[in-house]
Amino acid sequence: MLLSLLYVLISGIALPVGGIQMQYLWRNQLGDVYSLGLGSAACLGAAAATMTGWCSLTVGSFVCTLVCTLVCFLVTLRVNTQSLITFGILFGTFIGSLGTIVVTNAPNGELLKQYYLWGAANFRLEGVTTWDIVFSLCLFAIGLAAALLDSGRLTRHFKGEIELGNLHKACSLLAIMFLVTSAVSICGPIGFISLGVPNLSRIVCKKSDIRVHYLISAAMGVGLLLITYLVVQYANFGIYLPISATMAIIALPLMAILFIKKE
Repeated sequence: MLLSLLYVLISGIALPVGGIQMQYLWRNQLGDVYSLGLGSAACLGAAAATMTGWCSLTVGSFVCTLVCTLVCFLVTLRVNTQSLITFGILFGTFIGSLGTIVVTNAPNGELLKQYYLWGAANFRLEGVTTWDIVFSLCLFAIGLAAALLDSGRLTRHFKGEIELGNLHKACSLLAIMFLVTSAVSICGPIGFISLGVPNLSRIVCKKSDIRVHYLISAAMGVGLLLITYLVVQYANFGIYLPISATMAIIALPLMAILFIKKE
């Protein structure tokens, strides 16, 4: 129970903070940690690890996400932001297709179920080892430290006062990958929170200082995930409720109200 709550906290911080970093890097409210194929890469690595047993699900997810990030790192050195977004969408589709092939050829139904339960996002931490936890916490610490250290330059870049070089952007992507993978590799890809929550933060608070949005987004992310976790754990509807889908259902009315109010 305590370990599950720890990952509610880590996921609630890591994904929104990574999301707001992407929005500031791209100067675009559609910036999302999954836009460059990171979510698809995590699923491909987890699928390959689950179906073949070549490593733990957590390590498989991290390795594949790292490879995806390195590809995007090299592309970022050569193209502008708009082209990178287009590339990320196409690259994510390609990786997702590979993941579909791997899953479709699952050796048995039990492995397929194990993968899908992870992919639907949960905090049961089934099959997660002590080394997986330690590895994940190290990634989280590195990613969060990098986010805080780079906050001043990101804010000035977002405001148009400076222009970050492609090398800086590429290194930022690598740091964001560490932050996001610390949660996704353990709990599965959790949608909405990395895109919706940063946008909610920017509606609620008009300040441009990214450190303010780190705090607001993290508080919102942890709150939403905690409510969702409690609903999934204790609301007995007679069906299995995935974390990611349940949170989107809970949060969508709030998003609609705030966007309508904004307009």
